Amino acid sequence: MRRRLPAFLISLFLFLLALVVRPAAAQHVTRLKSSDGTVQGPVPAGTRPQGIAFDGTSFWVASWSSNSVVKLKASNGASLGTFAVGKGPMRTVFDGASVWVTNFNSNTVTKLKASDGSAQGTFPVGTNPIGIAFDGTSIWVANASSNDITKLKASDGSKLGTFQAGAQPIDVASEGGHVWVTNRGANSVTKLRASDGTVVGTFSVGTAPRGILVAGEAVWAANSGSNNVTKLKASDGTILGTFPVGKAPVSLVSAGSSVWVTNSGSDDVTKLNASDGTVLGTFKVEIQPTGVASDGSSIWVSCAGPEAESKL
Repeated sequence: MRRRLPAFLISLFLFLLALVVRPAAAQHVTRLKSSDGTVQGPVPAGTRPQGIAFDGTSFWVASWSSNSVVKLKASNGASLGTFAVGKGPMRTVFDGASVWVTNFNSNTVTKLKASDGSAQGTFPVGTNPIGIAFDGTSIWVANASSNDITKLKASDGSKLGTFQAGAQPIDVASEGGHVWVTNRGANSVTKLRASDGTVVGTFSVGTAPRGILVAGEAVWAANSGSNNVTKLKASDGTILGTFPVGKAPVSLVSAGSSVWVTNSGSDDVTKLNASDGTVLGTFKVEIQPTGVASDGSSIWVSCAGPEAESKL
């Protein structure tokens, strides 16, 4: 009898295929004003840009096809350097002094010194790491194909534990003494206690959740399969609302009183009122928007297609 692959493995394969099939020309960050979405200008950002993180003065963009990260000056988008990491870099996070990068095809994370991009170490994690978060002392990594979460000591990269999550964990976010994980293959999010990785609860959301955001007392999940976002109460996982956005939403960021969502299937971003989920605007960006970050006055959106990042 011919065995069928699990649905979540098929969807993961299709996601990766989309990255490979598109031509590998250099892409851009398009700078857009957060108040009204006015375009402020495109900036080169490597090839197949994925996750993006802000360190207070600069943005760090994971460049999938070139196995590197690009550092951009927040004030004008000028390139401050390109730094080698592992294979298939996906997401970035800043821990106050260093930038961490998940390397999907190397099953590792790379730690870079934020001041000059020098490598401070590469550390093994689970299989196909994607999401990454910092909780104040530790780094948490979501490993999509081993269905677990790795906790690393931020100071030296030593492994502090590996904890089970749901099927195909994609993204992770820190909230006080807890971390939240999206389980794309289980249509749920899991809340873990940061001190020891104990599962506090697992809560149903929309279909195929990918990105996750903690903003104040709420947790937001981007449901790529149902074209909406779910807002949950951080204290107990109670659903506070489900709000429609664009096609295939994948990542989120908080900026002031708003939540911004990248929609990879409709090549746009949606701005929501954080208090009640009202749509405040939808803004066209380039092909296949993926990561998103904010510097307070602008929203930067990384896009994996032929033209790539947009700053809103």
